[in-house]
Amino acid sequence: MTTVKINCHITIIHPNGKAKRDQSLEELKEHIHKYYIPLGRQFMVLFPEGGFLHKRKEISQRFAEKNNLPKLEYVSLPRAGAMKVIMEEIGPRYDQAGTSKDNKKDDFNQNSTKSSKADAIEWILDVTIAYPDRVPIHLQDIVCGIRPPCTTHLYYRLYPSSEVPSDNEELTQWLYDRFIEKDKMLEEYYRTGKFPSKGSISEVPRQVRQDNLRYLILHLFFIASTFIQYKMFCELWSYFW
Repeated sequence: MTTVKINCHITIIHPNGKAKRDQSLEELKEHIHKYYIPLGRQFMVLFPEGGFLHKRKEISQRFAEKNNLPKLEYVSLPRAGAMKVIMEEIGPRYDQAGTSKDNKKDDFNQNSTKSSKADAIEWILDVTIAYPDRVPIHLQDIVCGIRPPCTTHLYYRLYPSSEVPSDNEELTQWLYDRFIEKDKMLEEYYRTGKFPSKGSISEVPRQVRQDNLRYLILHLFFIASTFIQYKMFCELWSYFW
């Protein structure tokens, strides 16, 4: 089973500038056929917003105003380019065009690594993240450990990949609709402290705690590994010089 995760982690990100975005999409196609399929990867993480909210928000709202779309407050409108590439290359409908694809010259010289049914995306996991007091956890907070412990809320929604339209405009609108829903969910969360529930059934959140012992062991391992590499480098340096 292959899953695309939306808005979970920055793995595929749209850079600014049309030329750079087009180049990154071509590189994504190459990556899928050169690495993703041959290595049997099971999921792909996609961040369609293309940047941090505080940098993208104003641009997103200007784009929304020009195109008669809602101005989003808690997320920015996504860019659909990478999603389109993923769905075209390993989406659920690739096998319908399997014959033509097999007869087409492989631009990446990967004739033996064409998508098979096992490689097709089956599910899309949409992750909406809510931070305490609307303050995201930055990389320096994680690396330096300077932010006090806090609870970060994640809301999951799962979609069959067959629900995603194959038409480019419809796919873009489908992605817009998901982020418009995200914005409404986050608005309710920051107002009430809870994500909206589905129907009349109240959803009970599951708390996930970090395992301090596990992290201690991992840090000790990395420290020891760094020390060993340093000693090896010193030995090599003294041997040649």
